[in-house]
Amino acid sequence: MAYQAVFKRYEVKYMLTRRQKDILLKAMEPYMKQDSYGHTTIRNIYFDTDNYRLVRRSIEKPIYKEKLRIRSYKKADAKDKVFIELKKKYDSVVYKRREALEQEKTIKWLEDKGHFPLDTQIGREIDYFFGYYKTLKPKMFVSYEREAFFSLDGSDFRVTFDENIMARQEELSLSGDVWGTKLIDDDQVLMEIKVSGGIPMWMVHALTDNRIYSTSFSKYGTAYRKIVCADGAESLQLRKIG
Repeated sequence: MAYQAVFKRYEVKYMLTRRQKDILLKAMEPYMKQDSYGHTTIRNIYFDTDNYRLVRRSIEKPIYKEKLRIRSYKKADAKDKVFIELKKKYDSVVYKRREALEQEKTIKWLEDKGHFPLDTQIGREIDYFFGYYKTLKPKMFVSYEREAFFSLDGSDFRVTFDENIMARQEELSLSGDVWGTKLIDDDQVLMEIKVSGGIPMWMVHALTDNRIYSTSFSKYGTAYRKIVCADGAESLQLRKIG
């Protein structure tokens, strides 16, 4: 199956209640349709340096930031394709470039620490990324349930709803079950609007009428604060007690 390898767009996030999600789904009915994947459970493995350089920089909200992750849209078997994604954000614009590779080949590439198996421009960019951040390794597993919708007018306007967002630092595999520390409350839903141009007026009115405002939320950043920083604070407290 063909897949989109290059993205350039704005991504605007909103933290909703489940009631607000239902209201927006009703407003979306004449204009949008759920994509062919339906309701999916997305698994991600985020890479970072030994000292968490990438996520710490991201939390500082710089004008430019970047990250690398491996993603699957289901529990991946050895022969299933997974996505190796470079994601960069500059001056509010998101640039995403990705390649698809069988999971067993992806694991072998990571274990061998060699060049990316595909001789493509994006593959060379991934090689450069690993060369620049020399201690990159898998650091965090993040999963969530997603519903994605596309616009019926043929534009690139998309809306996604993410629920049950969880993270962990154990069992960093795309082949296992989803479990971990909850990053949002049970009644919360993270909505993302993805578009290269402006948001349609019907959606602007739906957001305004229901007093729904954009927010800043990073799944990996929140996981880092809740898991890594919490562990660090606990270790520091134990050292003080000792």
